[in-house]
Amino acid sequence: MIYVTGDTHIPVDISKVNTRKFSQQKNFSAEDYVIICGDFGGIWDNGHEEQYWLKWFTNKKFTTLFIDGNHENHQMLNENFPIVQFHEGKAHKINEKIFHLMRGQVFIINGKKIFTMGGASSHDMECRKEGKNWWPQEMPSQQEYKNATNNLELHGWKVDYIITHCAPDSIQHQVKNGYEENELTHFLENIKDKLSFERWYFGHYHVDKQIADKYICLFDRIIAIG
Repeated sequence: MIYVTGDTHIPVDISKVNTRKFSQQKNFSAEDYVIICGDFGGIWDNGHEEQYWLKWFTNKKFTTLFIDGNHENHQMLNENFPIVQFHEGKAHKINEKIFHLMRGQVFIINGKKIFTMGGASSHDMECRKEGKNWWPQEMPSQQEYKNATNNLELHGWKVDYIITHCAPDSIQHQVKNGYEENELTHFLENIKDKLSFERWYFGHYHVDKQIADKYICLFDRIIAIG
């Protein structure tokens, strides 16, 4: 099984993943996956609390996958963990049970093609300090946009599911007010009409909301993909 949920902001919003709230996990194995749609928060300062929660996730029966949001230590994520081939895409291996699904990749998991594009622009910049709780790598590089386009072309612009942190321009406007358009939301808007897909899952906006049939914003909910 593959499940997907919104931001965990370790440890602030992690309780939704506990066994009491997410009882399905009792019957899971390492071949079952929970994907977090960015702002995982488990790669931050390498402190004792962070290590505790990484161990907590590692001890879960399922394998944890996450894309990056804007609230991650992107420098640590990119420099401290090896890049590995994972289900035909590239991922940072945090440990045997936790993987960061890199930007612009197409993964084939349980026979389903999943396109991932992490990153987002922080809307609370006035509260953040570069190198302490904000990193400019929160937004994709031009190479990452190019890699994303190339990988989608290789798959004929057809995938089963899309996992991002923020949403395309037109969808963002319907989810929550107060979020400005930017280069990444423009990019997502440009590719959404070219792509053939079943569902698009994203986090970032701290609400649970579905737009039309295809676009699902997640925060507290954990749902089976599909």
